[in-house]
Amino acid sequence: MGTNLTYEAAYKELTEIAQEIENESVSVDVLADKVKRASELIEFCQTKLRATETEVNKIIKQMETQ
Repeated sequence: MGTNLTYEAAYKELTEIAQEIENESVSVDVLADKVKRASELIEFCQTKLRATETEVNKIIKQMETQ
């Protein structure tokens, strides 16, 4: 997984993988790799969202105490 991967790029790739699987354009040989990659991307997105949520909450707390 690229270290400079953005949420948008991960989400886009995830969408592409989902479409490939839905269209059944993925061979069985490649399917396991696609599913593994999808789970990595989902984990990346969830981590990114949690980190963002934490940052937003910090900013809100700071604004409330001022």
